[in-house]
Amino acid sequence: MAFDRLRGPVLSLFRMVTGLLFLLHGTASLFGVLGGNRGTGLAVELGTWPSWWAALIQLVCGTLVLAGLATRVSAVVASGSMAYAYFVVHQPEGLLPLNNGGELSAMYCWAFLLIAALGPGTWALDTLLDRLRGSGAHGSGAFPEHGTA
Repeated sequence: MAFDRLRGPVLSLFRMVTGLLFLLHGTASLFGVLGGNRGTGLAVELGTWPSWWAALIQLVCGTLVLAGLATRVSAVVASGSMAYAYFVVHQPEGLLPLNNGGELSAMYCWAFLLIAALGPGTWALDTLLDRLRGSGAHGSGAFPEHGTA
């Protein structure tokens, strides 16, 4: 099918946008820029649990996912951190994400789980490194450039 050729690039774009947005959350929380932690204009206090650690995960994993480097591991860590955020911070406030303010955490959790399962796509440092090594085994995930998925 004609659309099959777009799978790798579209997955790459999805990964890059998701990573960038996650990275921006971490940057805002850690450094008090871009609106700061939850729009307060302030940075979270160094070392505080869980907010500072969550922001560090957002910054590091967001950067790695954006670049497509150590993508699957970074996406699993990011997904887990968002599951933690949902169940520990949001879910006690109400059952449904719409009622407890956890929509963003839930969406990030599932988006990163999808990235972990499907891989980084064709435009990623992981894919480039696989090609340079000659393996090509996991770099483009479930959607190799040639052949069928």
